Amino acid sequence: MFETREGETLLAADPAQQRPDGHIVFVGRIVSPWTSREDCPKNMRAARETGKAATVLIDELYRPGLQNLERASHIVILSWLHHAPRNLIVQKPRHAAEPKGVFSLRSPARPNPVGLHVAKLVALDIEAGRIGIDAIDVLDGTPVIDIKPYYASVEAFPEATIAGRDGK
Repeated sequence: MFETREGETLLAADPAQQRPDGHIVFVGRIVSPWTSREDCPKNMRAARETGKAATVLIDELYRPGLQNLERASHIVILSWLHHAPRNLIVQKPRHAAEPKGVFSLRSPARPNPVGLHVAKLVALDIEAGRIGIDAIDVLDGTPVIDIKPYYASVEAFPEATIAGRDGK
């Protein structure tokens, strides 16, 4: 699913084969319109531009944790990008002139393939464990690690930039 490009570096040991330090549980799965990597949007902006909504399905055991989530207009979804390689530490994105370290990228390929998605909450059915969201940039069936309310008042940085992006 992922091919190694010129200039990229792999770790000597694949983190997927190492003993885990923590015990992460999946609390649900994402139902998305994307079934192949080629069709899946590369980021949430591109996902929103498709106009295709998605659903987060929370397992029954964790549904009580959805109480009062309807008070949030947007949510942060942490996902486990289970198809991504975990041993690619230096990557050469197609759009980049030179290779970059994984921690300077938003690529799914990383030692711990945790996805971060801020989505608009459009529907909530606690009993069924269904969270309707405006869009998502992951494949159908992607496991969910956690969900948190998004607070623009404390989490937004309007002045934030990245050199070479957005014309800055």
